[in-house]
Amino acid sequence: MPVVLALLISFLTCLQPVYAEQTKHSESDLLDRPLMERYILDELKSLRQDQQDLERKLIVQITDRELSVADKSLNYANVTVTYFFYIIAGVASMIAFVGWQSLREFKANTKEMADKRLDAIADEYQKKFGALERDLKRKTRIISENNKEIEKINEIHNLWLRAQSMPTAEQRIDVYDEILTLRPGDLEALTYKADAAMEIKEYHWALSLCNRVLELDDTNGPALYQRACAYSRLGIEEQAIEDLTRAIDASPSIRDLIDTEPDLEGMHGNPRFDALLSEGEG
Repeated sequence: MPVVLALLISFLTCLQPVYAEQTKHSESDLLDRPLMERYILDELKSLRQDQQDLERKLIVQITDRELSVADKSLNYANVTVTYFFYIIAGVASMIAFVGWQSLREFKANTKEMADKRLDAIADEYQKKFGALERDLKRKTRIISENNKEIEKINEIHNLWLRAQSMPTAEQRIDVYDEILTLRPGDLEALTYKADAAMEIKEYHWALSLCNRVLELDDTNGPALYQRACAYSRLGIEEQAIEDLTRAIDASPSIRDLIDTEPDLEGMHGNPRFDALLSEGEG
């Protein structure tokens, strides 16, 4: 639009002299003025048409250039992608051609190494689980044995209580035999059994039982005392006094039983026995 206005102003400037001359030569304004206006309007119309043609040409040229640029851009992108694809395809083909064997070996080596590591871990945990299983079995066995021992102790304790309530020596001997069945070699049960044997006048049997106890524990005071009583009943007084002396050394409280023990009544008057009694009274 600025260009059109400039052209119009220039054109009007050029027309002023011509119009002045025509005015000089023409004496009638009524005839010349409409023609001048018509001419100006025609020129303006022509300029407007030229301007429109120019705008159309500019639009067409701009559109063509934009299309050309877009076409070139698309062509460049297409070529770039194609070349890039060719490069990737070439590199992939080279890797596939050159490195296939290496990749296969790498895969095989990796798998072998992983299998070895897994086997080592499995063996390690298997050993740990085996040790744990053995430990659990051992502890289970110990617990089971302890439970059995506790049951045995309870049963033996009940048998001791039953033995104390038995009125006769024979019945007590039967109970002591049950205790010895549960716990063979029980020294206390053997000693009490020897005492029961003395009650039923089985002196040799009582002597044998005491000897079994003293073979295992030669300082057992009650067994020495029971054997001394058996020796006294069998008339072996010197051996009886020897066992009494050892019994008193092992258990001093036995000295209080000597004076009132019926099985030792036959030794009263023996100087050594009387000396033991005197030591007790002193």
